[in-house]
Amino acid sequence: MMKVIFMGTPDFAVPSLEMLIKEKHDILGVFTQPDRPKGRGNKLTMPPVKEKAKEHDLQVYQPKSLKNKETIEIIKSLNPDVIVVVAYGQLLTKEILNIPALGCINVHASLLPKYRGAGPIQWAVINGEKKTGITTMYMEEGLDTGDMIYKKEIEIGEMETAAELHNRLAIIGGSVLKETLRDIQSGKAPRERQNHEESTYAPRLTKDIGCIQWHKTADEIHNLIRGTIPWPVAYTNYLGETMKIWRSGIERCKNDSQPGTIIDVTKDKIFVATGKDLLVVDELQFSGGKRLKVKDFLVGNTIEKNTVLGL
Repeated sequence: MMKVIFMGTPDFAVPSLEMLIKEKHDILGVFTQPDRPKGRGNKLTMPPVKEKAKEHDLQVYQPKSLKNKETIEIIKSLNPDVIVVVAYGQLLTKEILNIPALGCINVHASLLPKYRGAGPIQWAVINGEKKTGITTMYMEEGLDTGDMIYKKEIEIGEMETAAELHNRLAIIGGSVLKETLRDIQSGKAPRERQNHEESTYAPRLTKDIGCIQWHKTADEIHNLIRGTIPWPVAYTNYLGETMKIWRSGIERCKNDSQPGTIIDVTKDKIFVATGKDLLVVDELQFSGGKRLKVKDFLVGNTIEKNTVLGL
């Protein structure tokens, strides 16, 4: 059992916190981001990590910044063996990094040094990667630049969305963290420096990233669609309306039509020309409407062939 401070905020961090609870580590405190307004009513909502912490009567801290003196003194007074950070959302200062005797450990959702930053899961899918994974590392002042401890590699499915991959990696993250803490405590944990020349950066997604560029290949567009779920969701323009695409596939064939042209509409699919091959739309959503499979949308609605999307 180790004395642990846990720092995390979103759903991704919850399985790691659950692992610490199950393994009966002494959780001295849980640091998470402040409650934020959410939804149409802007209701103040607790982060998922806070909800889980409160279920188990853990002490929760929600500082706006880790740089203020009061927060640093709280962390020092808790005297942790280790600080575990999982998608917390704030950088740790050098002063905090030096507090725990056994260091600060981060659970990161990529095979470092690739995809450092806030959006590793989404960008791995958008870029068409075939594999990704979890890396645990010792933290230092740089962004995801610390020495690596353990890696767990997994394959990305051809139809898997970023949301689905996120859920798988969250569970794996807790498992790799368990092994990491066990070996840190026993003094057996490895330490491997990252090759910084091989690093890539995965920034947080913005809404405009979801705009489909139809001159790209069907593979690239399909990957964008998968990688922008659940947010911002890939979108295009259909006769002046915004159309989001939630599920897609690819049909391999030559086509000389202008990219973005709706080539065919069947009872359950829409076929769109791209820079190479056809994109097959299986599920869509118009502004103000529900997310629907194409076959359900076409009950009472029409999609016009030869319309050029994105104009």
